[in-house]
Amino acid sequence: MEQDWIWGLIGGLVIGTGGAFYLLANGRIMGASGIIGGLIDGTGHDTKWERIAFLVGLALLPLLLLPLYGTVDTHVTSNVPVLIAAGLLVGIGTRLANGCTSGHGVCGMSRLSLRGFAATFAYIFAGGVGVIIFRHLLGVI
Repeated sequence: MEQDWIWGLIGGLVIGTGGAFYLLANGRIMGASGIIGGLIDGTGHDTKWERIAFLVGLALLPLLLLPLYGTVDTHVTSNVPVLIAAGLLVGIGTRLANGCTSGHGVCGMSRLSLRGFAATFAYIFAGGVGVIIFRHLLGVI
C-alpha cells in the first residue's frame, strides 16, 4: 500500500495548527487570499509587515525543508497555458468566494461557518467537474 497519503495528512495538520495559532495570536482568519488581497488593495496597510512575514514564511518554509526530502514530484503539468489559466481561475474564484481553501475549508469550517461549508462544497464540486472535463474529456491535464 502506498504511503503518500500521509503527506496530505501531515500537511493538513500543519495548516490547521497554523490557522489556529494565527487566529489565537492575531484574532484574524488565516486566509491566504485575504492576506494577499489586503496588501494589494491597501485595506491591510496597518498589518502590512505581519502579512508580508506570513507570505515570506509561506514561500520560504518549503525551500528550507527541501534538503530534508530531496526531490519533490508535484505532478504539475508542463503545459504553460493550462498553468496560466488555472492560476487565473483560482484567483478569480477566490475573489468571488471571498476567500480561499485555507480561509473557508480550514478556518471557516472549524468555526462552523455556514459560508465556509458552502464555499468548501462549491470548490470541491467544481474541482471534481474540472477534472472530469479537462482530464477525462479534453485530455489536457
